[in-house]
Amino acid sequence: MNILILSRGSSNYSTQRLKEEAKTRGHDVRVVNYALCYMAVEKGNPVVYYRGKPLTDIDAVIPRIAMRYTKYGTSVVRQFEMQGVYTTDSSIAINRVRDKLRAYQLLAKTDIGIPKTVFARETSDFADVIEHAGGPPLIIKVARGTHGNGVVLAETKKAAQAVMQAFYVEDVSFLVQEFIAESAGTDIRVIVIGGKVIAAMERQSLDNDFRSNLHQGGEGKKVRLTEEERKTAQKAAKAMGLSVCGVDMIRSDHGPLVLEVNASPGFSIEKVTGVNVAAKLIRYVEQSAKRKKIKDRVGA
Repeated sequence: MNILILSRGSSNYSTQRLKEEAKTRGHDVRVVNYALCYMAVEKGNPVVYYRGKPLTDIDAVIPRIAMRYTKYGTSVVRQFEMQGVYTTDSSIAINRVRDKLRAYQLLAKTDIGIPKTVFARETSDFADVIEHAGGPPLIIKVARGTHGNGVVLAETKKAAQAVMQAFYVEDVSFLVQEFIAESAGTDIRVIVIGGKVIAAMERQSLDNDFRSNLHQGGEGKKVRLTEEERKTAQKAAKAMGLSVCGVDMIRSDHGPLVLEVNASPGFSIEKVTGVNVAAKLIRYVEQSAKRKKIKDRVGA
C-alpha cells in the first residue's frame, strides 16, 4: 500500500513510529507536511500538491493534524476524501472534536459522563456562570487549548471572576468546569482504534500540579480499566465519529467522566504500557482501506 502520513513533524516520535511500522509491514510510506500542501479545486479533479508535484496513487492517509492548523489541515484531508482516498479519521470528525463546546454537547447527548460545564464568551454575568458550574474551586479553560495549555485552577470566587474577566477582555471563548477533587492531578488516557480499546495509562502530575498531561511534566503508568471505563471510552470515540483517537477521562465518585477526545493522540503510551500502538494502527489501516467507505452518522 501507498500510505501518506500528514504531519508537520517528521521527527515527532508518533510520526516516526507510524512510518517505522508501515515500512516493517512492507508498505510504501511518506510523511508530508500538510501545511506546505496546496490544492487545486475544480470540477471533477480534486488534486493535492506538495513541493510542486501532485500527490497521487495514495491508498490511505493517516492525518496527524495539530490543533492550531485544524482548519487548513482538515481541508487537505477533505481534498483526499474527494478523491475517494481512505483516511483513518474524516475531516468532519477531526473538526468536530476540536470544537470543545460541540464535543461536550455530543458527549452529553450520548449520555456520557462529563464534568459539569458552562461555556461563555461575551458575558459579564460571572457570578451566575460560577454558580451554574457548581462554585469554586473551578477549572477554567480556553475553548481551543491543548496539551494542558490555557487551563487555570481558580480556588476562590474572586480568582474565578478575575480569570474570566481576563479572557473576556481578550475576546477569548472559555469554559468553566467543576473541579473533581478526588481525581486532582490524575487522569486516564485510553487509545481507541476501530472501536476497540488498545491501551490505557494513568497520568499523574508532578509538583502538585492539577494538570496530569505529560506535556506539563506528568508521568504515566499502566492502568487496568473497569468495564464501565472501557465502555465509556468506546462510546466517546463513537460519539465523535473517530476511528482512531485518545480518550481522556477521570475517575470520580459518580463514575468515569470524559475530559477530552483527541484526534491525534501521541504514542508515548507505548513506552508506558509496552503495547505497540503504531503497529495496531497500521494493521487497522490495512483492513479498513479495502472496505467501502462508511458514512459519518453522528449528524452534528
